[in-house]
Amino acid sequence: MCVRSDVVIIGAGAAGLSLAERLCTGAGRSAPTVRLVEPPPGTLRPPPRTWCFWESGPGRYDEAVTAAWNRMRVRGPDGRLVDTRTGALRYKMIRSPDFEAAVERRLSSSPALTRTEGVVEGIEGTARGAQVLLRTAQGRHEALSARWVFDSRPLGSLPPARTTLLQHFRGWFVRTARPVLDPDSVELMDFRTPQPERGLAFSYVLPTGPRTALVEYTQFSPSVLPSDAYDDALRTYLRTVLAVGDYSIEAREEGVIPMTDARFARQSGQSVFRIGAAGGATRPSTGYTFAAIQRQSAAIAAALRAGRRPVPPPPHSLRSRAMDAILLHALASGRLDGAAFFTRLFSRVPAPRLLRFLDGATSVYEDLAIGLNSPVLPLLRSAATLPAQPLRPFPGP
Repeated sequence: MCVRSDVVIIGAGAAGLSLAERLCTGAGRSAPTVRLVEPPPGTLRPPPRTWCFWESGPGRYDEAVTAAWNRMRVRGPDGRLVDTRTGALRYKMIRSPDFEAAVERRLSSSPALTRTEGVVEGIEGTARGAQVLLRTAQGRHEALSARWVFDSRPLGSLPPARTTLLQHFRGWFVRTARPVLDPDSVELMDFRTPQPERGLAFSYVLPTGPRTALVEYTQFSPSVLPSDAYDDALRTYLRTVLAVGDYSIEAREEGVIPMTDARFARQSGQSVFRIGAAGGATRPSTGYTFAAIQRQSAAIAAALRAGRRPVPPPPHSLRSRAMDAILLHALASGRLDGAAFFTRLFSRVPAPRLLRFLDGATSVYEDLAIGLNSPVLPLLRSAATLPAQPLRPFPGP
């Protein structure tokens, strides 16, 4: 059986749902017909996870926001505190079940959307677009034909890169016995934890109330840790560093995010495009992805409505990617003390400007000013040696 649509979106994570919502809501009769394909419940579906980003004023998905803050703290390895405010920007936290529920409410009344459960086994180009070959949960084989296909599935392997680090983390949603947390402020990076030889490690606290928070232990390093190491680090941080006293763990999350200067192809066929992390939406120097997904989704939807070819735009500028490549190489080579670098940066650069920089929204002159507040010598050395580094495949965590 072959089913025809204007658009097929593969995957119902942040990228797939964001694009479906942009295409199917608010467009009236001009909305394209969209078929959203997601795997059946099981191991191919990602577990619940948390996304963070910052934006000014009301946002498109505020109904799904768990908490938001305009004050953030960074603490150096010696306990030095940088306490800063983000101005008009709000640092926002969304949990994936809440985001999915919000998008589902908007899509539930859209006649343009059809949902299909199944495992994609292949994508083939056709004279009129592309065909997605699908095996349903019942074992049937179907072909979904579309003018355009947007694929958000994780890549089987990373593209070759000069530098690849992993951002690997585990988080606990905790409830403390006493009201010891500050719900008005984010602990964005707390470096009062042992540092790896290359890369960096920090803890991260997103308080949702005086007794509840997401507390994460994160490393940027070449490889992941034994499972027990994350739990040990979280216990030590909660009991010794934060000294919260008694607490209970209400939920857990963990993940591994590649931080790489690899070039991600945004097109895998004449009518087939990659979106989300698979299309390079993850910012190499930070691991943030959600905001770039929204920019890409908006641009794709605008192109389709205007009758243009909907090639996803680069999620990050060439200048941003070049600066990220230098930073990653400096961290991976051990030239740069990551904890000192980020503490210094947040202490010298106003938080609103720094957050706009991390979103790629600053001018060349602002970037130069930020660069002058960084350790110039190790970054210049990395910039000089980086072009000579060969592109290597990443063996995986």
